[in-house]
Amino acid sequence: MQRSRAHTALFQKTLLAGTIAVISAGAAAQEQQQEQAADGKTVEEVVVTGIRGALQQSLDVKRDATSIVDAISSEDIGKFPDKNVADSLQRVPGVSVDRIWGEGRDIFVRGTDSTLNRTLMNGQNVASAYWWANDNPSRGFNYSILASELVSALEVYKSPEARHDEGSIGGMVNVRTRNPLDLDPMTVNFSTEGTYSELPDQWDPQISGLLSWKNNTETFGVLASFNSQQRTMRRDGLEVFPTNDLYSVTDQNGNVTENVYVPWGGGSAIFQQDRQRDTANITVQFRPSDRWDLAMNYVASDMEMDNSNQNYLFVAGGYKIPNGDVVTNPVFIPTSDGNQALVGGVIENPNSIGVADEPIVRDSFVESEVLDFAADYDGDGWQLHLQAGNTNAKGGSTKDRNYWFEGNAAEDLNFGKNTNEFSFPGVDPLDGSTLHLNAANLRDWVRIMEDEETYFQADASIDVELGFITAIKTGLKLRDHTIENNRQNGSVDVNNPDIAEQVAALNAITLADVSSGPSPVLHGEGATSGSLTRYAFLDTGLAQQKVDSILDAGVMTYAEDQRAYYKINEEITAAYAQAEFESGQLHGNFGVRLVETDQTSHAYIDGERGAVGRSYREALPSVNVIYDLSEEIILRAAASRAMARPTFQNLSSNIVINATSGTATAGNPMLDPIFADQFEIGAEWYFNDASLLAATYFNKDLSTFVFQDTQVENIDGQNINVTRPYNADKGADIQGIELQVQHDFGSGFGALANYTWTDAKVPANEDGTRLELPGNSRDQFNASAYYENDAISLRLSYNLRSESYGGLTSGSQLVTDQYDQWDATANWMVNDNVDIFLTAVNLTNEIIYMRTADGIPVGFYENGARFSLGARLSY
Repeated sequence: MQRSRAHTALFQKTLLAGTIAVISAGAAAQEQQQEQAADGKTVEEVVVTGIRGALQQSLDVKRDATSIVDAISSEDIGKFPDKNVADSLQRVPGVSVDRIWGEGRDIFVRGTDSTLNRTLMNGQNVASAYWWANDNPSRGFNYSILASELVSALEVYKSPEARHDEGSIGGMVNVRTRNPLDLDPMTVNFSTEGTYSELPDQWDPQISGLLSWKNNTETFGVLASFNSQQRTMRRDGLEVFPTNDLYSVTDQNGNVTENVYVPWGGGSAIFQQDRQRDTANITVQFRPSDRWDLAMNYVASDMEMDNSNQNYLFVAGGYKIPNGDVVTNPVFIPTSDGNQALVGGVIENPNSIGVADEPIVRDSFVESEVLDFAADYDGDGWQLHLQAGNTNAKGGSTKDRNYWFEGNAAEDLNFGKNTNEFSFPGVDPLDGSTLHLNAANLRDWVRIMEDEETYFQADASIDVELGFITAIKTGLKLRDHTIENNRQNGSVDVNNPDIAEQVAALNAITLADVSSGPSPVLHGEGATSGSLTRYAFLDTGLAQQKVDSILDAGVMTYAEDQRAYYKINEEITAAYAQAEFESGQLHGNFGVRLVETDQTSHAYIDGERGAVGRSYREALPSVNVIYDLSEEIILRAAASRAMARPTFQNLSSNIVINATSGTATAGNPMLDPIFADQFEIGAEWYFNDASLLAATYFNKDLSTFVFQDTQVENIDGQNINVTRPYNADKGADIQGIELQVQHDFGSGFGALANYTWTDAKVPANEDGTRLELPGNSRDQFNASAYYENDAISLRLSYNLRSESYGGLTSGSQLVTDQYDQWDATANWMVNDNVDIFLTAVNLTNEIIYMRTADGIPVGFYENGARFSLGARLSY
């Protein structure tokens, strides 16, 4: 997967040349400006931005907002605080991110799951898709497809207004892009950089550029930007696959322990990916008069990911225990549901399958685009806004080929909260000759996920003098949203006599035949003394020569996976009325949003495509009140009813069987939406231009929440543990406090910090099961310190998120342990046009630990640190 040394050397030379070119161009531009000044020509005043300027802009947005809002502004074009937009959002009070793949992808707001928070671009939905076969579309947003260079500002709306789209309970994020008429007549920005990823030990290039022009009368402008990024990723994982299967375990003395959870298996895994992401944006803006403002915005993002995952496995519950193998000195721990779980011992019988290696090779992609048209008219005492567009996305894999090697072995297991140790007495993992290919377990998944929405909205605002009411706003929005998932399964029919010779040839291949050496040394930070850190490693080139050449000659055949198919359509009609009011120092808004949802879920039912439909209507009132206690102190209060729809995957009626674990996941088309009656109250003290002290108390009463539960279902004559989403019998109460401080100390020094405490209480279900609210973390803390002057700027940032919760497995809830991370940025202004920058992400290489609440390890993931060095030209 890694590029050659020659490629690395070529890139380093290219980066050096690009940096020199940027500096040279900047020097020439500065010299030209100096010549113009000497000739008496007018040189435009340069507005100082930087970290302090961006923080000031963010505070201005918060201060002037008509609801409870936090914002992040770009320091300058192409200078967003973090390369990953989600990583920037985690600096906002009450917002945390999921870093399971080494960078922010999904966000959580105020104790709510990522699926309960929407992200919009310029006020509209952005279709998104995912590449991984086990990933499914949600109401959230895949931030990995969004280049930070496109972003002008992020706004996080925590209290809704009637004019805002419904669908968010924690908060709604609005991503704002740039318009050409807001920039200088000719604006040019170009940057080149290299990113070093520690685990793969690889440098990768990234370039970005922006060109914006407008005419002298400032009535017409065009903006074009692009970003091209390569990234080599590696993630090391020590994994356990707990299930809800209960077994009888017999020890060496013949004693039998009933009702024991035994993990299907687990392993020592390495994930590698070569990713190419290209993003383009074109904006055309036209102001034919002072009253009209017309804009067309097009954004396209295209990611291609060639990736592989290799996992050297033990198969305790998958093969050994069902075979009746005895366990010597078994170690059990109690589980929350009254059963026990096997976490240690030696599973005997060296003559039954006990060791496996599962390499998976994927060619994957994600494409997303937005085409948006907007028109604004400013009349005498009234305003009109029209917006229409389409957004679509496609993602998946053209190849997801699973190879399966297996061998006989006993298993020596030792698991703990932060311990994953296993070995195979008599078997050396570095010796690939002990494992042979099993043709019956070979498979390929060709999966395509498509997401599309067409929308239209019209908004009108009329200035009035009706007592304390100063304006009436009303609007209509129509959305037609369809998401579809398809998968072709490739398999080998080992009972077909026509391919008996080829099947025999496949089964004779050992891991050694397709290995060119051992894996890298894995789990440098997450391993303990008995962890497996190296084993025989599949060479994908050899696998293509010796295995794929047979499979692709007609031995592997493909058929539609009916259980993986689903198609969901939603036609949403929303209308609102909102009043703005003002009386002395008191002002704000109140209104109601009426929403009708017509939903149809398509899937295969008993071998035939069928559909389940439902409709529902809701009224969502809201009120936001602001009191200006003084010029520096603002008091805020808000109350509303919010709604979030279940995710598309949860609404599907399909079922997908996991080939590795033998379990299945499925949807539930009759899930109810989640409603929240919520209120908040806060105070903000703006004691200096770039300084703030603020506190907010919030309370959310959720009608229900969605949790995953596993039950035995009979599928095609087999009893399989199927995990489905369900509405909890009762809702959850969330309350919390956000504390925020930001201060410019002078002389270039400044700091900002915020802390969010979230308390979520979830009533027990009718069966007595008590859950923690999925997605919630009790404590979140962010802090940044910075220094800047005319030449340099430095920022050091820290983020902490306490443990969070997931679904149910093996008698208790999944838990992700507390995680914290340090990041840093540095910038050197060579001159007015050129700057050199350095960024560092995950400086201390923190490990993500996942387990069950009872202490069964699930995954220890190491992503490594990343460093970027680059140069930027602006004029």
